[in-house]
Amino acid sequence: MLKEYLEPEGFLTSTAGSGPEGLEQLAKVPVDLVILDVMLPQLSGFEVLRRIRAFSRVPVIMLTARGEEVDRIVGLEMGADDYLAKPFSPRELVARIRAVMRRVPGEGAGAAGNGSGCGFGAHLGGTADPGTAGARRHAHRNAG
Repeated sequence: MLKEYLEPEGFLTSTAGSGPEGLEQLAKVPVDLVILDVMLPQLSGFEVLRRIRAFSRVPVIMLTARGEEVDRIVGLEMGADDYLAKPFSPRELVARIRAVMRRVPGEGAGAAGNGSGCGFGAHLGGTADPGTAGARRHAHRNAG
């Protein structure tokens, strides 16, 4: 579902169906943004975020059906850059992605800062969109 909204906005997408699969992908290919579902199989989104923060400062937007204040606070305090409760408007998600990316220095450099010139963001699976994990921004498109 997210792929259908992100690609027309200039993002390429990739997928991971579980926390471990998403972490493996992130270790291999640097990304500019992660959209992380809290409700992942095998590892919770909170645990995936903790592990991401052990090796990367990549911006993370968390998605969850658990919209309670305590969940949002925990996610933000663990290092998420934004938090969006389901159901949400895909247009709002795109606006939040763009807002987060405006605050990130070195657009297109990837999380590892390798200067690859092609950024991506990743959405790591979950209940609303199982298997979706990744939205790469086309290198030629202006994200603004």
